[in-house]
Amino acid sequence: MCEIERAEAGKPGSEDVKKSMGIPDSDTSGLPHFRSSERLSVTEAVGTVLAHDITEIRPGEFKGRAFRKGHIIRQEDICHLQRLGKEHLFVLDIAEDEMHEDDAAYALARALMGDGVKIKGEPKEGKINIVAETDGLLKINKDALLEFNMLGDVMCASMHGNTIVKKGQTVAGTRAIPLIVKKHIVEEAMKIGEKARKSPLTPALSLHGEGDSDIPRPSGERIEVRGGVIQVKQIRKPKTGIVITGNEVYYGRIKDAFAPVITAKIEALGGEITGIYYAPDDESFIEARLRELINAGADLLITTGGMSVDPDDVTRFAIRNLGASDITYGSAVLPGAMFLVAYIRAEARKSGSAEVEVSVTSELPNFGTSGLIPILGIPACGMYAKTTIFDLVLPRVLAGEKIGRRELAELGHGGLCLKCETCNYPVCPFGK
Repeated sequence: MCEIERAEAGKPGSEDVKKSMGIPDSDTSGLPHFRSSERLSVTEAVGTVLAHDITEIRPGEFKGRAFRKGHIIRQEDICHLQRLGKEHLFVLDIAEDEMHEDDAAYALARALMGDGVKIKGEPKEGKINIVAETDGLLKINKDALLEFNMLGDVMCASMHGNTIVKKGQTVAGTRAIPLIVKKHIVEEAMKIGEKARKSPLTPALSLHGEGDSDIPRPSGERIEVRGGVIQVKQIRKPKTGIVITGNEVYYGRIKDAFAPVITAKIEALGGEITGIYYAPDDESFIEARLRELINAGADLLITTGGMSVDPDDVTRFAIRNLGASDITYGSAVLPGAMFLVAYIRAEARKSGSAEVEVSVTSELPNFGTSGLIPILGIPACGMYAKTTIFDLVLPRVLAGEKIGRRELAELGHGGLCLKCETCNYPVCPFGK
């Protein structure tokens, strides 16, 4: 007999103490039903099969699985189990309309997954992780996730959406909350996931020229994936053209500070710089430089400066004259309120000395099937503030999203940069 068994021997159990004091049994009618056929004392459980993982926590040292589901209880396990606070174990009898937490975990993870994510390993302590299958931008269908978690007996916790993630990084975890869960709850969760996959998560431009993919379902059939509750969208590597505007820079009155900032942020996402032009506050001049960059093969245009209400700030008018559509000026983000986003269709590029019309789909594969080139107008804050609206929008644009008024307005919740002395973005509330 181990030390704990000797210490506890002869002591009345909790039920005996309650009866001796006249304390009635608690009303558990409102609690979840945990099905079991028999409740055994650990001292009587030797030789039985453990029905679920058992967790051990040693503060500051360890938290994890001490005993795995399926483990056959041995005499030498009794003291360990008692140290973990386990005086009784269940011998489970799972009915036809029920699922064990591990089986449920696999089904729930499959229900949640969209493109670019996969299951990592096996369930541990009932929980299973979903990880990024590729580098990219994490997208969470928040409405579907809320509906999933409102089911009650299942849960999923994820990272914030619109976060750049690396291949293999854990982006979400899911599990059934009780040890045994009703099958109809899991089936409802799977319906939520299927509904999310059948509709696009966000407005998309298909800039990659890639089609939708599919994932396996438990039955072995395959369904089209367009969204999903959780997905990771690949970020394309842009060929970027930059026009830095302002008389003060163009005429050499001050040194430009925009070019190194924008270049570093583009290259950090794997992009390249097609060209950098400087322009005075002249609509025609700015428009001409933008056209030259398109003809040089740029599939992302960035302008800096000239975005305020001053009479000399004409950049946004040059963008309009270029033929851009869906122009949205102003965002609910600080810094970055005077940000602009627009789109222009790639119509021509130079071949030798002549300008010729080309087929967007076959001749300009970087533009994808839509042939739309995003134009991002960065106000002066992009020069001196380390993190701005540009950092929030750029990855989404490169992931193929079409950014408009609604997307910029939604950024207002969490859109205030706290200007911390040490910037820890993206591990901070900005843009979340």
